[in-house]
Amino acid sequence: MDMLQELEFLSNEQSESQGVQSHRDRLAPAQMGEEVLDAYSRAVISAAERVSPSVVYIEVAQPVTNGRRGPARGPREARGSGSGFIFTPDGFILTNSHVVHNAMRIDVTVMDGRKYQADLIGDDPDTDLAVIRINAPNLVPARLGEAQQIRVGQLVLAIGNPYGFQYSVTAGVVSALGRSLRSQSGRLMDAVIQTDAALNPGNSGGPLVNSRGEVVGVNTAMILPAQGICFATSIDTAKFVASRLIRDGRVSRSYIGLAGQNVPLPRRIVRYYDLPVESGILVVSFEENSPAKRGGVSEGDIIVGFAEQPTKGIDDLHKLLTEDRIGHKSSLVVIRGAQKLNLEVVPDESHK
Repeated sequence: MDMLQELEFLSNEQSESQGVQSHRDRLAPAQMGEEVLDAYSRAVISAAERVSPSVVYIEVAQPVTNGRRGPARGPREARGSGSGFIFTPDGFILTNSHVVHNAMRIDVTVMDGRKYQADLIGDDPDTDLAVIRINAPNLVPARLGEAQQIRVGQLVLAIGNPYGFQYSVTAGVVSALGRSLRSQSGRLMDAVIQTDAALNPGNSGGPLVNSRGEVVGVNTAMILPAQGICFATSIDTAKFVASRLIRDGRVSRSYIGLAGQNVPLPRRIVRYYDLPVESGILVVSFEENSPAKRGGVSEGDIIVGFAEQPTKGIDDLHKLLTEDRIGHKSSLVVIRGAQKLNLEVVPDESHK
């Protein structure tokens, strides 16, 4: 082979090699995409298979009183449904308060089709959580995770019974952490998880699950008509509330017995007293013999601090009225006219 032939041979060989490599380069992204999708599918399938045996379908009968029109016919029943999940082997189930609140009867269907009547252990409208219990053998409890381990962007699944379609799985990501959401009782729920895993009526009370099959939240609400904005109560909150409901049947909180509204403070008052807040709670009225009234609070006072903490509004005060304040003196800072007063109140236990 002369020099010219050898160069032509090497050129052809190099060209063929480049063609093979080019073909491989074209295949690589497609193969990588398939591998990523396969890994995603395996994660969703594995998590769903782990948790689905713990998810239950809840049907409730609630009383409905007659309206003003027409003759009284006595109480009627309204049917509703939701989701929940078993979290202990002996039949304790977590769900939403609004699913079972005031229920006359609660029926629970487990994944294999068995149906049981459940007892309401307790519910807490302030966090929209409730615990019910069934007496049944061979139950599979869900594994509970930790909210501190959740990261924005991580994969999560919502499992429940939307519109009665039992054991439906939707997937998404954690959109945000630390959201606040108003409960039906009016209190603000903190540390709420925002997700775009689709929720629909009937998903309420079902688990929000990470890729390891651990429950990290209790699905509670969606914003209509928005799409992809859904919320779940943190599992850490759920653990605390569930323990109190199982122990006491309710969650104890303190109260000082007043009605108020958020108002801005005059700037001269803020500057003069060097206040850390620019708004406060205007006291509008009291409950009879309330702790606030006994402590010397008057209508028209503006509360700007409680228990050594600033309170710029009613939500701040609610957060500070915890169980450990019951029966203990707590400082209350109010603005009365142009005066700043330091009072003491002894909160009672709330029986709402």
